[in-house]
Order: sequence, then structure tokens, then C-alpha cells
Amino acid sequence: MAPSITSRIGKVLAVPAVALGLTVGVASAPAQAAVWSSCDQWGNTTLNGYILYNNIWGSGAGSQCVWANSGTNWGTWANHPNTGGIKSYPNAKKVVNKTIDSLRSLTSSYNVTVPSAGAYNTSYDIWDTDYDYEIMLWVNRYGPVGPLGGPQGTVSLGGHTWNVYKGDNGANEVFSFLRTSNSTSGTVNILPILDWIKDTKGWMGNETIGDVQFGYEITSSSGGLDFRTDNLTVSSS
Repeated sequence: MAPSITSRIGKVLAVPAVALGLTVGVASAPAQAAVWSSCDQWGNTTLNGYILYNNIWGSGAGSQCVWANSGTNWGTWANHPNTGGIKSYPNAKKVVNKTIDSLRSLTSSYNVTVPSAGAYNTSYDIWDTDYDYEIMLWVNRYGPVGPLGGPQGTVSLGGHTWNVYKGDNGANEVFSFLRTSNSTSGTVNILPILDWIKDTKGWMGNETIGDVQFGYEITSSSGGLDFRTDNLTVSSS
């Protein structure tokens, strides 16, 4: 399910921005004026230590705008057609840049408001600095969406129970953890998940964790749907 590196993680930020959905961008923002908003394909900014990214990368995408009051309170309005394939991953990113063994803690709390329509997942996307490994943590999902790769069983880690999948998209290995029931708020202890992948399963070594992203992997949102991150925190030491 994961795309190529350049399409997902923004190594193409230098690509000229493409204006999308400018006429609907104002309606997508919250009632109060947002600190920042963008309807550009690769629109991005940094707010209080988080990098926000509109990130419309998939083929056949429609309009999408992102707004933010802060790096921890933001949202997106998306109108993507009801066709297959992931269209976008609007997200907020926190840079970690520490090896797994040197981390003493890596945790995140989330509180979101998501629609009961369309096809999407709300997920963390965690990358090593070389972009050889992608760890996805799906906290909720709706519609016909699924992970890349084959099932690896069920495990309770980091305060949640997950169905685990392992796959390869041709550019990097992908480990997907799908929460066994949908959640719109909670806290995830990420470090035990990384330790389990590295030490228990031996699927990767002592990688340097670069980015912890959190956002919405949207396949379809026909007619326009709102996705709101009411609160997000990512902390490491």
C-alpha cells in the first residue's frame, strides 16, 4: 500500500507547487482564521517544531487544502474521487534523528475527528533516515482500504493490540500495524514497537529513526470530507 519514497515523504519539496482547489480552501478552514493554510500540492510549513505538509501525491487526485492553528492542531479538507489508489497523505511530522538503541522513550498522543464516509486510514508513518524501512501504525480506518504485504499475526504493544503485516513496495520494506478496533484518541508508546521489530522479529537493525509523521492516508473523499487533528504530540528522549 505504501508508495515510492519520492511520492510519500516529500523529498520532492522542490517541485513547483500546483494550486489545487483554491476556491474551496477557505471553506475547509476552521471557523476562526487559521495561522496557516495551503491548497498547493506540496504546501508545507513549520509550526512549533512540527512540519505540516499537504502532500497530494497519488494519481487521479482531486482537490485538497490543509489548515493549521499550530503544529498540534490542524486539519484538511479533501475531495478525491471514488477510485482506487491512495491520493494523498496530509500530515504533521516531528523529526527525531536518534537510533533505536539510544532512545529512552518515544511516545505520541492523538485526538482526531474523522468522517464516516470515503476510504482512508488515520496513521503514523515512521521512517529511518535512509528510508529503507517504513513503520505504519493505523489507529483507525474506514472503507475499502488495506495494508501492503502479508499477515504476521496479532501483538499487543505500546498500549494497543495490532494486526501486523509485512511487505515490500520495491523501494523499502513496510511494516504495518493495524489497531484491532478503531480509535479516535489515545497514546501510543512507539519505542516498544520498534524494539519488537528489531529485537524480537529481527526485521531491521539499530536504525536511526528520522521522522514520525501522523496524518490521513486518503483513497477517496468524494464530495469533500473534513479530517481534523484536534491534538497531536510526539515526544522523544
